[in-house]
Amino acid sequence: MFALVDGNNFYVSCERVFRPSLQGLPVVVLSNNDGCAIARSDEAKAMGIKMGQPYYQFRDLERVSNLVCLSANFELYGDMSDRMMSLAAGLGPLQEVYSIDESFIGDLDGIPDLTRRAWAIRARIDKWIGIPTCIGLAPTKTLAKLCNHVAKDAERKPGSYPKELARVCNWTELTREMRIDLLRRTPAGDVWGIGRRIAARLEEQGILTALDVARMPAAKARDEWSVLFERTVRELQGISCISLDQAPAPKQQIACTRSFGHPITTLPPLIEAVSEFASRTAEKLRHGNQRAGALLVFAHTSPFRPGLRFNKLATMQLHPPTSDTKALVCAAVSGLRRIYEPGFQLSKAGVMLMDLYSATEQQQSDLLFEEPAPKRDHGKLMEAMDRINERYGKSTVHIASTGRTQEDAAGWRMRQERRTPRYTTKLSEIPIARA
Repeated sequence: MFALVDGNNFYVSCERVFRPSLQGLPVVVLSNNDGCAIARSDEAKAMGIKMGQPYYQFRDLERVSNLVCLSANFELYGDMSDRMMSLAAGLGPLQEVYSIDESFIGDLDGIPDLTRRAWAIRARIDKWIGIPTCIGLAPTKTLAKLCNHVAKDAERKPGSYPKELARVCNWTELTREMRIDLLRRTPAGDVWGIGRRIAARLEEQGILTALDVARMPAAKARDEWSVLFERTVRELQGISCISLDQAPAPKQQIACTRSFGHPITTLPPLIEAVSEFASRTAEKLRHGNQRAGALLVFAHTSPFRPGLRFNKLATMQLHPPTSDTKALVCAAVSGLRRIYEPGFQLSKAGVMLMDLYSATEQQQSDLLFEEPAPKRDHGKLMEAMDRINERYGKSTVHIASTGRTQEDAAGWRMRQERRTPRYTTKLSEIPIARA
């Protein structure tokens, strides 16, 4: 038995926790550089604003329709996610954090009054951190996802599903007729694992709803589509094929890429940006206890701006593999100098770490193969650097080539003109309650 706990309009809900005046207003959270919509309140959705829609297409609504647009505050959202997941874990013994706002809970068989327990967990999350959630309960992960979808739409789209299934929906408590009705009401494209492109192909064959998919013979799904689609069909039929992933597989690549707040035409600010990106990837690498054997650095102009085009990259081999910030920054800057050419208005750059494996694997390799040259171990220094930055904030201690992190004279840092305070992670930005 599985549960899926999902935060409703998560980014918007995080903003509303600390700004109750946003309740009932149409709110949109914008992407990096305030480019497009990445989260919308129900009120903003009702106005016709689409996910991924460019900001310039709906910014006039701020003036005429009380629309509130905010820059993404990922530091706040990440911290609020950690708090929500710790509370969601109280629903059962096993947990898989699926995304920043979704968590699967597993091994729920035999728990008495499971629906009542789900309501209690939902109320606790709402009371303790202010995030509204919906919970789907079912014998497979795909059906749990479907029940979560039902619980959401039954609340925000009256008439789409029975209103008594709003917020918490338990598949095992439904009659056979109710289950068939829910599957019939659900478009095939809303089923987890199908998506828009496959749904269009299914429609050509007259397969329009989740019920149509569930009634498909598993062998036909495998032969005419794929093993993955067969798994989806079996899951809708109540046969559990997807287990809980408690320990995500190690990352194969780690990247940090950003669009600039303003076009960059000279090398010094570009070095600052790439140094910053390499530093961020190094932190992620150490967090996963991994080492990188290669680094890719790139820069390019905007495909939407007229003028000369520039799109180049360089790959730097790292001998021996490392997670040392200094070594990675030096490699990134060296690669950047190799590809840089003056005269272009660069709009984006990035760093990607490749050929990753665990530190344990590297130690075993060192015992088998002689290193080309002994190098000083900066592991303790990197550990101290990470602890300081974790305690006092990102880039408190940083490589000098990243520039002065509190200033942006060159204009390469992201535009976040509408970002709200980082209420839970920055001491100087904690909200003040006045009597």
